[in-house]
Amino acid sequence: MSGNAPILVLIVDDEPLIRWALAETLIAHGCRIVEACDAQSAIDVLTDGSRRFDVVVLDYRLPDAHDLTLLATTRRLSPESQVVVMTAFMTEDVAIRAMELGACHVLQKPVELGALAALVLKAARANSRAPRAGCGD
Repeated sequence: MSGNAPILVLIVDDEPLIRWALAETLIAHGCRIVEACDAQSAIDVLTDGSRRFDVVVLDYRLPDAHDLTLLATTRRLSPESQVVVMTAFMTEDVAIRAMELGACHVLQKPVELGALAALVLKAARANSRAPRAGCGD
């Protein structure tokens, strides 16, 4: 994110209604959105090289990814992006491991949309100040 450029967010979730709700909320906060419905789609978007995402909002469990492998792949493919992980399968171990792999926040689903928007905006601001530096608490 630089200057007045909109925040570019990749939303990765297999539930169309969740993607829609997240997208509408973030668009209302001035973000530009790209959506992916599974791990492979997310990897395709991250590797096409046409965009640099400020923030990736990533569901922990997808039809083709049931662990933190996609988080690790996302960090490798887009190290400048901040990653917010959402999960309905929250455990202390999942949260700790996600943070160790570079997530800046781990949220329990269902997420409160206003709180998620605030986290995304905060993460993007931290990203503009110091890429790779975490979300800035």
